[in-house]
Amino acid sequence: MNFVIITGLSGAGKTKTVGVMEDLGYYCIDNLPPTLINDFIKIAQSTDGKINKICAVIDIRSKDFLQQFPEIVKELKKREDINLKIIFLEASVEALVKRFSETRRKHPFDESTSVTLEEKIKEEINCLTPIKEIADIVVDTTHFKVQDLKRKIIEILTLPEEKALHITIITFGYKYGVPIQSDIVIDVRFIPNPFYEEELTFKSGLDKEVQDFVLSFEETREFLKKLIDFLLFLIPYYIKEGKSYLTISLGCTGGHHRSVAIGEILSEKLKEKGFNVSVVHKDLQNEDRTK
Repeated sequence: MNFVIITGLSGAGKTKTVGVMEDLGYYCIDNLPPTLINDFIKIAQSTDGKINKICAVIDIRSKDFLQQFPEIVKELKKREDINLKIIFLEASVEALVKRFSETRRKHPFDESTSVTLEEKIKEEINCLTPIKEIADIVVDTTHFKVQDLKRKIIEILTLPEEKALHITIITFGYKYGVPIQSDIVIDVRFIPNPFYEEELTFKSGLDKEVQDFVLSFEETREFLKKLIDFLLFLIPYYIKEGKSYLTISLGCTGGHHRSVAIGEILSEKLKEKGFNVSVVHKDLQNEDRTK
């Protein structure tokens, strides 16, 4: 089980980090008392693998945090059933003062009005020094925007096999509508239509004869080359932004010949490049094969 603990300075971005963790499929809980960590893990483990990635924000808001947390972490690191990672978030005093001022939130330290916000922040920094020292990763969010924080957390936590974008290719007929989940829509109706070839009319793009016919045209081969180059350019940027799924929809008139053939060919080309690809032929079973 992957268990990530988010801790650090108040105002350094722990709440926003929880949102990123949820996007990565983690079950998250905020302000978990250190004494309940083992109970939290036990509950997750009782789900028979349904919850195998958990994240907890544990910080100065919890009573006895400074005293209990280091010892609990020491025990957790001895366990072989847990892959523990502790992320400590910090920021400059100036940045934290600005954030508290903008949000008008109260700092959890010292309710005394005679103590300035800057003094409270500096006191928290001193108190959390031992916690920072046991963290696996320290992230300074001083100059981070939300997207910067998201990229950093993804970079830290995403396993190599999870970084591989899952690509779904959907073929469809325009007469039945464009799939609403599409990220990229490509119209392949410029390719000569196999429907007009008597021996191909009642075949589909799954048949080699139709694929060979589609590929017999120079414009089709050039199109596929440019499309693959285009996708190879885009995919790293989608991954960088934390996108896990990409849906490419290919449309022809009825969704039987050209889009299906191109979908099958494109799928094989992308698989050869090492991508995780699946194909859905949305309208292939529709009986009406209108020209």
